[in-house]
Amino acid sequence: MANPKLTLNDVLIRPIITEKSFSGEEYNKYTFEVHRDASKHLIKEAIEKIFNVKVEKINVINVKPKPKRRGIAVGRTRSWKKAVVTLVEGYRIKELEGQH
Repeated sequence: MANPKLTLNDVLIRPIITEKSFSGEEYNKYTFEVHRDASKHLIKEAIEKIFNVKVEKINVINVKPKPKRRGIAVGRTRSWKKAVVTLVEGYRIKELEGQH
């Protein structure tokens, strides 16, 4: 269930800027880290309002934590939620183009 106190500005945490995520840019796909409680509907609404584009579909992935060691100390990375957003043909997010 979506968090009722979650605003549109809280939904998107940061864009994922990697070589793999930028390979999807030619297919109008952009990758974002999103709030754990954000639903697909809330993510779509936030993307459309913030970047003034039309969203075709959204795929959401819950990224599991990885085990990490630092000497004798054992820990894990944090878990997070990733959204791959496909835009309608003809729309682009100009703010994210060319950041690679």
